[in-house]
Amino acid sequence: MSSGTGSRIVVTGATGNVGTSVVRLLSEDPEVGSVLGLARRLPDWSPPKTDWAAVDVASEHADLVGHFSGADAVVHLAWAFQPTHDPATTWRTNVLGSIRVFEAAATAGVPALVHASSVGAYSPGPKDHPVDESWPTHGWPDAAYCREKAYLERALDSFERDHPGIRVVRMRPAFLFKRESASEQRRIFGGRFLPGPLARPELLPFLPDVPGLRVQALHTDDAAHAYRLATRADVRGPFNLAADPPVDAELLGEMLGSRRVRLPRSAARSAIAAAWGLRLLPASPHLFDAVLRLPLMDWSRARTELGWRPERTATEVLREFFQGLQEGAGAQTVPMRGRKVG
Repeated sequence: MSSGTGSRIVVTGATGNVGTSVVRLLSEDPEVGSVLGLARRLPDWSPPKTDWAAVDVASEHADLVGHFSGADAVVHLAWAFQPTHDPATTWRTNVLGSIRVFEAAATAGVPALVHASSVGAYSPGPKDHPVDESWPTHGWPDAAYCREKAYLERALDSFERDHPGIRVVRMRPAFLFKRESASEQRRIFGGRFLPGPLARPELLPFLPDVPGLRVQALHTDDAAHAYRLATRADVRGPFNLAADPPVDAELLGEMLGSRRVRLPRSAARSAIAAAWGLRLLPASPHLFDAVLRLPLMDWSRARTELGWRPERTATEVLREFFQGLQEGAGAQTVPMRGRKVG
């Protein structure tokens, strides 16, 4: 239950990959008096100083103002990745729901809003050197995820202009993984019946090497640490969050002991598009197009202004995640439930 001293933090989307890490770190922070986790479905999980409320940000009837009243900060993480075949549905949750959160925070007089943006908000950029937070955030318009993240960047531009007294922080993390997120992310991107044990190196003698497939990864707990710092540090604006080294076929091949086989972009996209069209694969070919174009990010600002740095390398993050895939790892929330398919 909540405590009467220290700051009060409200977290939307509190039961997902990022939410579970943010809630846990906040509940362990002696400077935090109470945490209110908002989620569509209440979890079977009771971290210290934490209360729960069943809230769907997509609903016009959600009492967000009431839940935000008296909060020192709102951390907005709620996001729907599916259904990828129905972008109007994800738009209602991700864009209209987020705008509803922003407006409720202003009405409730919350002094700080920490929003989960993404590397996916960035316009296409370089793969050979990192860009800072000044890189354009127009996304890749063909991918719903990027389109929605970019639209919310524009919405926050207007929000900050209209509410200069609210400290707005935009986190732009790389792809986030942890052991406990393995089952959820397998369902979201690979499908409900994709076998997690396929992550075993001995079952992957060949690894597709697609030109342009070079991205950054970060442990979810490391990202959560940055969110925690942002709730109380006197900072504003965007922060890139990533870990080294960049992830490409060469790195994955060394990790898994697999031989790289060059695969043209067109062939890889055609295979993904066919599986997505047959509803065998949740991840869309449009998101694949975006990933090939995402820039690498420079996270110097987070280091200098937040005092943040990742504790784990991208290689360590992926090793932990692959282990979680093999084990069907999960957590005590509905989105994060574990399940081994093999």
